[in-house]
Amino acid sequence: MNVALKTPVLSGPRTVKRTLKAYISLTKPRVVELLLVVTAPTMLLAERGIPSLWLILATLVGGALSAGSAGAFNCYLDRDIDRLMKRTKNRPLVTGELSDREALIFAWALGAASILWLGLLTNWLAAALSFGAILLYVVFYTIILKRRTPQNIVWGGVAGCMPVLIGWAAVTGDLSWPPVILFMIIFLWTPPHYWPLSMKYRADYQAAGVPMLAVVRGRAQVGLQVILYAWATVACSLLLIPIADMGLLYTFVALVTGGWFIYETHRLYSLAIRHEHVSPMRVFHGSIAYLTLLFVAVGIDPLLPF
Repeated sequence: MNVALKTPVLSGPRTVKRTLKAYISLTKPRVVELLLVVTAPTMLLAERGIPSLWLILATLVGGALSAGSAGAFNCYLDRDIDRLMKRTKNRPLVTGELSDREALIFAWALGAASILWLGLLTNWLAAALSFGAILLYVVFYTIILKRRTPQNIVWGGVAGCMPVLIGWAAVTGDLSWPPVILFMIIFLWTPPHYWPLSMKYRADYQAAGVPMLAVVRGRAQVGLQVILYAWATVACSLLLIPIADMGLLYTFVALVTGGWFIYETHRLYSLAIRHEHVSPMRVFHGSIAYLTLLFVAVGIDPLLPF
């Protein structure tokens, strides 16, 4: 979609505080925070205990730089449609807090720093996975998929799964089946997490010409897809029990929070097919709580004697 890019006019003086806040906003800090939430517990599981605190810190910093780079590239590449959507109207390239050139330099700098940081302070497998995560999000999702297919978030979500591989590789220097299962949990979780958000902002995506599933399908169809992916997510989370020899805590949390997550998706679908008022953000926020609790259990379970 070709949209003429008008140079935004910055309101008020550009202070150091405003500029710093704008650069932080480019990194999509809420996304970075969620990615780090899954990285640290994965490292505890890989160690079957508590790894070196320096290694944890180094991996989290490297992961934050990597995710921040991907987010900044995304803001740069999507600056045309961000100007058309109410949800993204306050991003720094829309408001004029930062120039396109500043954002692009910042994105490249963060990406290079993340690879060097992880390579020198953890290992080069983790660094290579970080590089792969940036490429997946920027090229595979943002450039290729996002504006072309309603399945964009399904396959584009692969980039968001990479932090568990990076965390595992930082501890062990290799990959095995447990991180693959963790990867698949996040992969299957991404659609029922993001599609409810696209339901709420359907008009935004439609105006920007982005074919999110909620734009090209009705609420009932979106609700059904959310249910199917939620069931698949919970089923995959249970696979971790035998494969990673998880204990009672993880088993309990996976069953209880998984059941609650599935219930919320069924509730969304039930309201949608009855053409009643739906609250898709309830599922969106609930999905974040579900994944957070699940990964907290992933990290604590190996520390317990049962």
